[in-house]
Amino acid sequence: MNGAERREFVRTHRTCVFGYPRKAHGPSMSCVYYVMDGEDILVSSMLGRSKPKAVARDGRVSLCVLDENWPPTYITVYGNAVVEEEGGDDLLIAICELMAEKAMPEPEREKLRKLAVEEQRCVIRIKPESTFETPPRHVYEPEDVETLTHWVGNSLAWDAE
Repeated sequence: MNGAERREFVRTHRTCVFGYPRKAHGPSMSCVYYVMDGEDILVSSMLGRSKPKAVARDGRVSLCVLDENWPPTYITVYGNAVVEEEGGDDLLIAICELMAEKAMPEPEREKLRKLAVEEQRCVIRIKPESTFETPPRHVYEPEDVETLTHWVGNSLAWDAE
């Protein structure tokens, strides 16, 4: 995939594994929904959770963007994140609409705004810097093993063509 194809893959999907360094042990990873804001990737969280705290310590994060079809395909995005305390309500609505694949009626939007305030929802804004992809190789039938090949993946700057 070239850079434009990678960016399009990220724009047209909705789930990823959010990874960040923890104080101890290995990296933390959790599945989240995300939306795009121009070139930025937005993830909803709560100020009291680990993601915003970790981003405040070290903004370097990774997102393994997942294709929801089988067999899985993915692209890893590396970027720098910041926590924004404003806009958590609008992002929660956008994420719920993405999950439901339809607009939220006004009564539900108001419930989500109230929930966002109660939960102290925030925006984690990721500015992508680079992507990494490994071409998928799948075995659909036993005879596919005969032609199965692997090679190394490659990195590209986010804005590379």
